[in-house]
Amino acid sequence: MPVFKNESNNTWYVMARYVNWKGERKQKCKRGFSTKREAQEWERTFQQQNSADMDMSFEAFTQLYEKDIRPRLKENTWLTKEHIIKTKILPYFGKRNISEITTKDVIAWQNELLAYRNEKRQPYSQTYLKTVHNQLSAIFNHAVKHYDLRSNPAAKAGSMGDKDGANINFWTKDEYKRFAEEMMDKPVSYYAFEMLYWCGIREGELLALTAADFDFNNSTVRINKSYQRLHGEDVITTPKTKKSNRVIKMPQFLCEEMQDYFSTIYGLKKKDRVFPLNKSYLHHEMDRGSKAAGVKRIRIHDLRHSHVSLLIDMGFTPVAIADRLGHESIEITLRYAHLFPSRQTEMVQRLDQERMDFKNVS
Repeated sequence: MPVFKNESNNTWYVMARYVNWKGERKQKCKRGFSTKREAQEWERTFQQQNSADMDMSFEAFTQLYEKDIRPRLKENTWLTKEHIIKTKILPYFGKRNISEITTKDVIAWQNELLAYRNEKRQPYSQTYLKTVHNQLSAIFNHAVKHYDLRSNPAAKAGSMGDKDGANINFWTKDEYKRFAEEMMDKPVSYYAFEMLYWCGIREGELLALTAADFDFNNSTVRINKSYQRLHGEDVITTPKTKKSNRVIKMPQFLCEEMQDYFSTIYGLKKKDRVFPLNKSYLHHEMDRGSKAAGVKRIRIHDLRHSHVSLLIDMGFTPVAIADRLGHESIEITLRYAHLFPSRQTEMVQRLDQERMDFKNVS
């Protein structure tokens, strides 16, 4: 038994032997257990993880999952996944053996999430439910693909929620106009929201913009980075996806507005952030402006939806919109098509006219 007692401080430690991925024999020492049982449990889990034994607990497998995928992800992406795992998945499945979790167990877990209501009696959003289920399924898929778990019970149970954004919120042009008028008392807020609405950029992309990203001769702004607040520090990362690296054409009025804004910033250097704000500030301003303007409160990200809906209403193609927004595929853009049922009416009217013209020619 590789579990020993340290008589000097009355604690227990483990000397575990294993073979690493190179085939080399190694030894790992883990100290500081208050009881022999704790030391034995750690050693058992360690050996299960090392041998990919699917009788390990679900919680133990998530540690393997993290070790495998975290190096491949951006830090903020992993932190989002980690929060979901710790708060929505481990409390239910953590102590169960991963190989013994059934479809019935997953359905029971889904039903608990579907029944949840917060203090305002509001359920989780459809998009959030979809995200949480996808994370659980991703963990099981990883076990199936790389560790020989027999099957994915989350996939068998079927999904929940709706990724297609049936509850997408957006502002009409009139609603945004009323909001923008309320923002004019704070220039930095006004110009920030102008960029968000008229360019459709993401919040993190806005906050990472520097003076060097603007080319007023060509009326463009370059998107090649994103702002995040990680572990209490400001961090500039690469954009969300490869397609997010793009150059956006700005309307002339917005170029003029941004030039006016630049002229108010003393000593602005090329590498300086144009909007040295944080997301909390923008959210507070969104609250303030929405209330003052008497328009529904939407999320900052919904300004991006508002830009898409504006372009759809103007008649631009999904391909053109996807390119401007940095969407990975036009399928993402097509999710917004339901926002404008009036387009269907216009189509029918034009089809009627085409039919009339056809009959007249006949």
